[in-house]
Amino acid sequence: GALGVAVVVEAKHLCMMMRGVEKQNSMMTTSCMRGVFRTCTRTRAEFLSLLSAGR
Repeated sequence: GALGVAVVVEAKHLCMMMRGVEKQNSMMTTSCMRGVFRTCTRTRAEFLSLLSAGR
């Protein structure tokens, strides 16, 4: 089986963009790391650098 899983979600905060607050380009990012992605800093760093490279 898998040694770990990593999930990163980035989303626009539409209620802040459309309603009273009117903060344009409000983004929310959340993440969860399990297994090797949580215990091995090198693996986690590689995963996060690949995400940054894709932006």
